[in-house]
Amino acid sequence: MGTRQRILVVAGLLALVVVGAVLAFPPAQFVDPGEYDHTPVTVVDENGTELATVDARIADTQQKRYVGLRRTDNLSDGEGMFFVHGSDGEKPYVMPPEMSFPLDIVFIAPDGTIREIRYADVPEGDTTLRYPGRGKYVLEVPRGYTNRTGIGPGDRVIVPENHTEPAGS
Repeated sequence: MGTRQRILVVAGLLALVVVGAVLAFPPAQFVDPGEYDHTPVTVVDENGTELATVDARIADTQQKRYVGLRRTDNLSDGEGMFFVHGSDGEKPYVMPPEMSFPLDIVFIAPDGTIREIRYADVPEGDTTLRYPGRGKYVLEVPRGYTNRTGIGPGDRVIVPENHTEPAGS
Protein backbone atom coordinates (compact mmCIF):
# COMPACT_ATOMS: atom_id res chain seq x y z
CA MET A 1 0.00 0.00 0.00
CA GLY A 2 1.39 3.38 -1.00
CA THR A 3 1.74 6.47 1.20
CA ARG A 4 -1.30 8.13 -0.37
CA GLN A 5 -3.47 5.08 0.27
CA ARG A 6 -2.31 4.89 3.90
CA ILE A 7 -3.17 8.54 4.40
CA LEU A 8 -6.64 7.97 2.93
CA VAL A 9 -7.21 4.92 5.15
CA VAL A 10 -6.09 6.80 8.28
CA ALA A 11 -8.24 9.81 7.35
CA GLY A 12 -11.23 7.53 6.77
CA LEU A 13 -10.77 5.82 10.13
CA LEU A 14 -10.40 9.17 11.87
CA ALA A 15 -13.62 10.38 10.23
CA LEU A 16 -15.44 7.25 11.47
CA VAL A 17 -14.17 7.85 15.01
CA VAL A 18 -15.34 11.49 14.94
CA VAL A 19 -18.78 10.55 13.57
CA GLY A 20 -19.08 7.78 16.19
CA ALA A 21 -18.17 10.20 18.99
CA VAL A 22 -20.74 12.77 17.83
CA LEU A 23 -23.43 10.09 17.65
CA ALA A 24 -22.50 8.70 21.07
CA PHE A 25 -22.08 12.12 22.75
CA PRO A 26 -24.01 14.68 20.70
CA PRO A 27 -23.65 18.38 21.49
CA ALA A 28 -26.42 19.56 23.83
CA GLN A 29 -27.98 21.78 21.17
CA PHE A 30 -28.82 18.63 19.14
CA VAL A 31 -30.33 16.64 22.00
CA ASP A 32 -34.05 17.03 22.58
CA PRO A 33 -34.63 16.21 26.24
CA GLY A 34 -38.40 16.46 25.91
CA GLU A 35 -40.58 18.19 28.45
CA TYR A 36 -39.42 18.46 32.06
CA ASP A 37 -41.81 17.59 34.86
CA HIS A 38 -41.83 20.09 37.74
CA THR A 39 -42.14 19.30 41.41
CA PRO A 40 -41.58 21.15 44.68
CA VAL A 41 -38.36 20.08 46.41
CA THR A 42 -38.22 21.06 50.09
CA VAL A 43 -35.07 21.44 52.21
CA VAL A 44 -35.25 21.13 56.01
CA ASP A 45 -32.64 21.50 58.74
CA GLU A 46 -31.76 18.80 61.31
CA ASN A 47 -34.79 19.84 63.43
CA GLY A 48 -37.17 19.52 60.48
CA THR A 49 -37.60 23.27 60.09
CA GLU A 50 -38.24 24.19 56.47
CA LEU A 51 -35.43 26.27 54.99
CA ALA A 52 -36.68 26.53 51.41
CA THR A 53 -38.88 24.98 48.74
CA VAL A 54 -37.63 24.97 45.17
CA ASP A 55 -39.86 24.64 42.09
CA ALA A 56 -37.61 22.11 40.38
CA ARG A 57 -37.52 20.70 36.89
CA ILE A 58 -36.86 16.97 37.09
CA ALA A 59 -33.90 15.60 35.10
CA ASP A 60 -34.53 11.86 35.41
CA THR A 61 -33.35 10.56 32.03
CA GLN A 62 -29.88 10.51 30.48
CA GLN A 63 -30.93 13.15 27.92
CA LYS A 64 -32.42 15.47 30.52
CA ARG A 65 -29.38 15.14 32.79
CA TYR A 66 -27.07 15.77 29.81
CA VAL A 67 -28.86 18.94 28.67
CA GLY A 68 -29.58 20.14 32.22
CA LEU A 69 -29.90 23.92 32.38
CA ARG A 70 -27.90 24.64 29.21
CA ARG A 71 -30.99 25.92 27.40
CA THR A 72 -32.07 28.15 30.30
CA ASP A 73 -31.31 31.88 30.26
CA ASN A 74 -31.60 32.35 34.05
CA LEU A 75 -33.17 31.03 37.22
CA SER A 76 -35.06 33.02 39.81
CA ASP A 77 -34.70 32.36 43.53
CA GLY A 78 -36.91 29.38 44.29
CA GLU A 79 -36.34 27.75 40.88
CA GLY A 80 -33.96 24.93 40.09
CA MET A 81 -33.31 21.54 38.57
CA PHE A 82 -33.37 18.22 40.45
CA PHE A 83 -31.20 15.50 38.92
CA VAL A 84 -32.10 11.88 39.66
CA HIS A 85 -29.38 9.24 39.20
CA GLY A 86 -29.68 5.46 39.36
CA SER A 87 -27.08 5.07 42.09
CA ASP A 88 -25.05 6.90 44.69
CA GLY A 89 -21.53 7.81 43.64
CA GLU A 90 -19.16 10.41 42.25
CA LYS A 91 -20.99 12.77 39.90
CA PRO A 92 -18.81 15.14 37.87
CA TYR A 93 -21.07 18.11 37.16
CA VAL A 94 -19.89 20.66 34.63
CA MET A 95 -20.49 24.26 33.68
CA PRO A 96 -20.21 24.22 29.88
CA PRO A 97 -19.51 27.33 27.79
CA GLU A 98 -23.25 27.56 26.99
CA MET A 99 -24.10 28.44 30.61
CA SER A 100 -24.78 32.13 31.17
CA PHE A 101 -25.42 32.23 34.92
CA PRO A 102 -23.68 30.77 38.01
CA LEU A 103 -25.13 27.99 40.17
CA ASP A 104 -25.02 26.34 43.55
CA ILE A 105 -24.67 22.59 42.93
CA VAL A 106 -26.01 20.59 45.88
CA PHE A 107 -24.91 16.93 46.13
CA ILE A 108 -27.41 14.77 48.02
CA ALA A 109 -27.10 11.26 49.54
CA PRO A 110 -29.77 8.59 48.88
CA ASP A 111 -31.42 9.41 52.24
CA GLY A 112 -31.74 13.09 51.25
CA THR A 113 -28.85 14.40 53.37
CA ILE A 114 -26.88 17.19 51.74
CA ARG A 115 -23.24 16.12 51.53
CA GLU A 116 -21.68 19.16 49.91
CA ILE A 117 -22.36 22.27 47.91
CA ARG A 118 -20.19 23.48 45.04
CA TYR A 119 -20.34 27.09 43.91
CA ALA A 120 -20.14 27.05 40.12
CA ASP A 121 -18.95 30.06 38.16
CA VAL A 122 -19.81 30.95 34.58
CA PRO A 123 -17.04 29.65 32.31
CA GLU A 124 -14.95 32.06 30.29
CA GLY A 125 -14.59 31.47 26.56
CA ASP A 126 -14.72 27.82 25.51
CA THR A 127 -13.72 26.52 28.93
CA THR A 128 -15.78 23.85 30.68
CA LEU A 129 -15.54 23.99 34.47
CA ARG A 130 -15.87 20.74 36.49
CA TYR A 131 -17.44 20.41 39.93
CA PRO A 132 -17.24 16.85 41.28
CA GLY A 133 -19.27 15.60 44.19
CA ARG A 134 -20.85 12.47 45.59
CA GLY A 135 -24.58 11.80 45.59
CA LYS A 136 -27.59 10.02 44.16
CA TYR A 137 -29.37 13.32 43.64
CA VAL A 138 -28.17 16.78 42.70
CA LEU A 139 -30.07 20.04 43.07
CA GLU A 140 -28.99 23.07 41.05
CA VAL A 141 -30.21 26.49 42.15
CA PRO A 142 -29.11 30.09 41.43
CA ARG A 143 -25.69 30.98 42.81
CA GLY A 144 -25.96 32.22 46.39
CA TYR A 145 -29.41 30.71 47.00
CA THR A 146 -28.10 28.19 49.52
CA ASN A 147 -26.36 30.95 51.48
CA ARG A 148 -29.44 33.22 51.41
CA THR A 149 -31.68 30.42 52.71
CA GLY A 150 -29.20 28.90 55.17
CA ILE A 151 -29.00 25.57 53.33
CA GLY A 152 -25.84 23.60 54.05
CA PRO A 153 -24.26 20.16 54.47
CA GLY A 154 -26.19 18.02 56.92
CA ASP A 155 -29.57 19.53 56.01
CA ARG A 156 -32.05 17.22 54.30
CA VAL A 157 -33.79 17.39 50.96
CA ILE A 158 -37.21 15.80 50.99
CA VAL A 159 -36.97 13.79 47.79
CA PRO A 160 -40.34 13.67 46.02
CA GLU A 161 -41.66 10.08 46.26
CA ASN A 162 -42.45 9.82 42.56
CA HIS A 163 -38.92 10.95 41.62
CA THR A 164 -36.63 8.67 43.64
CA GLU A 165 -35.41 6.69 40.61
CA PRO A 166 -34.61 7.64 37.01
CA ALA A 167 -37.50 7.40 34.56
CA GLY A 168 -37.87 3.95 33.06
CA SER A 169 -36.09 2.12 35.92
